[in-house]
Amino acid sequence: MKKTVNVGIGGRSFAMDEDAYSKLKRYLNTFRTKSKLGLQSKEVMDDLEERISELFSEEITQYRNVVDITLVEKVIAQLGMPDGEPYSEDGSDPISEIFSGNRPSRKFYRNPDNKSIAGVCSGIAAYLNIDTLLVRIIFIIGLFMGSAGFWIYVILWIAAPMAETPAQKCELNGLPVTAENLRKFSSNK
Repeated sequence: MKKTVNVGIGGRSFAMDEDAYSKLKRYLNTFRTKSKLGLQSKEVMDDLEERISELFSEEITQYRNVVDITLVEKVIAQLGMPDGEPYSEDGSDPISEIFSGNRPSRKFYRNPDNKSIAGVCSGIAAYLNIDTLLVRIIFIIGLFMGSAGFWIYVILWIAAPMAETPAQKCELNGLPVTAENLRKFSSNK
């Protein structure tokens, strides 16, 4: 029997066996030292822990309620390191696990990086992967054709959250939430 410990990761509590906890702790320490982000390090580490928590929650079921070493290795291989290199303690290359078919999902947010008024048009453009100017022209035409364009914009402004964290910006752009992508968006602030 292995010992288990209760660990708080990304605001959630998980039961982990000791081997998995040790490996995750070493990974987070290595990630922190390699990231070299200075003041933004805490935000990136919080986002990373939140992403790890999401990935663990997807795998935890009624029949598998303890995070084991294989799940930790899978998550580490998926996230990688801030320099783009795969994390490896023993020199092996888990790159094949990174590309195991896990595609990132897009989520709609308002885009604060390219906003004119509220970031709705640039959020739609990033979500659909089209030019922001095209979306703005469509909304302006909709505004002059009737009030529907205005009301759609207002509803999206109220309903859609602003992409504030690097993880949310990755989801908006359809990028996987990896260390390298988190670093790209954290340096934009």
